[in-house]
Amino acid sequence: MERNPKLIIKKQKLLHNMRTLVNAAHAQNVQIALVSKVVCAHSAAIDCINKSGCDMLADSRIENLDHAETALPKLLLRIGMPADAENIVRVSDISLESEKDTILALQKAAEMFHKIHRVILMIDLGDLREGVFFQNWDDILDIARTIKSCPNLELYGTGTNLTCYGSVLPDENNLGTLVAITERLRRELSLEIPIISGGNSTSLKLLLEGSLPKGINHLRLGESAMCGMIPGTYTPIAGCYQDVFQLDATLVECKTKPSYPIGTLSRNAFGETVTYVDKGMMLRGIAAIGRQDVQTDGITPIDPNVEILGASSDHLLLDLTKAPNYRVGDTVSFGLDYGALLSASTSAYVHKEVHE
Repeated sequence: MERNPKLIIKKQKLLHNMRTLVNAAHAQNVQIALVSKVVCAHSAAIDCINKSGCDMLADSRIENLDHAETALPKLLLRIGMPADAENIVRVSDISLESEKDTILALQKAAEMFHKIHRVILMIDLGDLREGVFFQNWDDILDIARTIKSCPNLELYGTGTNLTCYGSVLPDENNLGTLVAITERLRRELSLEIPIISGGNSTSLKLLLEGSLPKGINHLRLGESAMCGMIPGTYTPIAGCYQDVFQLDATLVECKTKPSYPIGTLSRNAFGETVTYVDKGMMLRGIAAIGRQDVQTDGITPIDPNVEILGASSDHLLLDLTKAPNYRVGDTVSFGLDYGALLSASTSAYVHKEVHE
């Protein structure tokens, strides 16, 4: 029995994307952490990561790293809470950090577990998300010295995040600043600091163009591998698939109705004021999927004759006027952008199906 709505994972296409990116990076001596976050560390994605040749597995959620079966080093992406220190050390080998209190808590936990936990110190280069602000050298040095003073911690690297919040694209200037900061730390602390993690999938453009600043030797790739796109500029990556994932939903109603609501209009269930266009009578379809299942503004019908009109919590409204052959019980398929993939993967109401 078919279970809809469902998220289809095309496993061989995903593995192809991962291997393509890993090989391109390794050709320039850049390590890759493949990120499983967007699919909640689904076992099919973990299997692809294990076979990709990458250098580590990364995720922002401790729970995901905990259940991911891999021999690769595990990198925790979201900066930690002091209260989570024991779980961070237990589950991950490396974590991105920016706060002294958390670092001291990690030292206590690592001592308890008799482990060496590796820390990548995050530097904020202007995107204004996590990290010590790049102009505050004294703060950077102070936290780096704190890590060095902890016998169960290793200052394994520096890192940055760009584009995710402030929309700042990586370039040779801001990533060059990260390299300069790291080289200064190496001199002042007499430490190797082997990793300079130059960001996420938005930095891939520089790598593929051959303009990644010398010294950047690590990237954290999620969206580029999963969606075959470079975020920020939303550029398809040559040689990669953009249709690794597909969302299927079932039609539960097909009826001809007006295209413009009848009566006094107000806000919808989400407090939004919606503008409607009167197109006359319309063949309207309802698919059994809604905002509780997926970020509906991030899905696109694969059939170009189907148009999305809007969505409530549980229903997706479709214009089927140009696709009159659809019937109740038929499946409508959609492509997903990164945000829609994240929400569909997270939803317990969306069945996950792997196509080998």
